[in-house]
Amino acid sequence: MTSKFDDLEKIASWNRILKNSSTGTIFITPTWQKIWVNNYKPQSDIYLDIVQKEGIDVGVVPLMDTNGRLSFIGDSDVYDYMDFPVLNGYESLFYESAAEMIQSLKWENIKLESIPEDSPTLKLLPQFFSPNNFEVSITESDCTPLLQLPHNWDDYQLNLRKKDRHELRRKIRRLESSHSFKQFRCDLNSDSLDMYMNTFFNLMAQSREDKGEFLTDLNKSFFKELAKIFSYQESFNLYFLELDEQIVAACICFDYEDQVLLYNSGYNPEFSSLSVGLINKAFTIKESIENEMKVYNFLRGTERYKYHLGAQDKLVMDLSITRL
Repeated sequence: MTSKFDDLEKIASWNRILKNSSTGTIFITPTWQKIWVNNYKPQSDIYLDIVQKEGIDVGVVPLMDTNGRLSFIGDSDVYDYMDFPVLNGYESLFYESAAEMIQSLKWENIKLESIPEDSPTLKLLPQFFSPNNFEVSITESDCTPLLQLPHNWDDYQLNLRKKDRHELRRKIRRLESSHSFKQFRCDLNSDSLDMYMNTFFNLMAQSREDKGEFLTDLNKSFFKELAKIFSYQESFNLYFLELDEQIVAACICFDYEDQVLLYNSGYNPEFSSLSVGLINKAFTIKESIENEMKVYNFLRGTERYKYHLGAQDKLVMDLSITRL
């Protein structure tokens, strides 16, 4: 399976396409896909091909077949977005060819999950599946609230709703007046990675029961491999909030192009009255603005704090196709 991700020419083409693609996200990079396959070792047939038109590589078809069901490579439990990488300007040509490829495979149904609502996949791919032979449905899956970042921290606060702006300032002032605290970004290397990630897992598990249940050994190993590979690429950031020399909150953010993606977080509930989790995230927004990033994406889930920090909904959709 993993040998499909060792074709250097194919991987180079995939990365070139993503550099000029409206569908690009960190979740559909070949690096993320390879880490997932290596870690989870799915009992599926991997189908990975580059679509060429007019001598140009215009898109990637990254699918897997699990007992007659086609899906994107990956799992929506650890992927917030999935999609086809498609070169800008070649969308119609790509989806026509991709549909031909897909229809030539043996499958009973297709479930393409977690497609962003503005993806051309939702509009164009169904056009090449005749209603005489296929049933196509598109359903809302979840929300990934996001925030368009302004030029400075003051403007960010002014853009918040009056109540949210007042509450954020009050919570930060309260922490400043009663405790010694700092936020820091971890320097991850071969000596420190396990220690920092285990601290993160402890805070994540403490913060919510379902997060603790999610942290199986397999999922922990996936997170650690993401940290190892993407921190080397300077795309993975682990932030801790330290209160009176005790780490009380943590979050993982990925940088991708001009976006910051809040992947997961945790905090010590003993300090929930001080809103340490929210303040830690707010400070990552502040740093994102200082780094001139354009978008802060809170990713999957509709937790209230995201809207208190100014997020607006972006839907993700599931596309299903069944042979008639």
